[in-house]
Amino acid sequence: MAFTEEEAAYLRSQPIARLATVGRDGQPDVVPVACEFDGQYFWVGGSGRAVLETRKFRNIEGGNAQVAFVVDDMVSFDPFITRAIRVYGIAEGPFERVGMVGPGFFLRITPTVSWSWNMAGEPAGSEWYAPRRTVHG
Repeated sequence: MAFTEEEAAYLRSQPIARLATVGRDGQPDVVPVACEFDGQYFWVGGSGRAVLETRKFRNIEGGNAQVAFVVDDMVSFDPFITRAIRVYGIAEGPFERVGMVGPGFFLRITPTVSWSWNMAGEPAGSEWYAPRRTVHG
């Protein structure tokens, strides 16, 4: 099962995600990242070799390939309208490629499960908070 057309369009429209990885000691770490969706995979990384020394890359290289991330936005404060997609996945890498931030090193994330809510952009208080769960693969 894959993302709906509406979910895929939303993911392509949002360049920032909050990525969570886990260190060797079990400590979770979350960081905002530039994120791009190619229709099958998510790509997170950056230009220059320094990105390879970041905690997210070290955590994946350390054998903790399971990741979680959220792509979300606030459409309006009044009325209060938010949308989001939460994704669990498996990260691999690094891969050398040209991404949205230019040439560099990237992690490739294969989604395994996702939840989306309020893709229609309805105000809070309506019945929008009924997450849609999708198992990928």
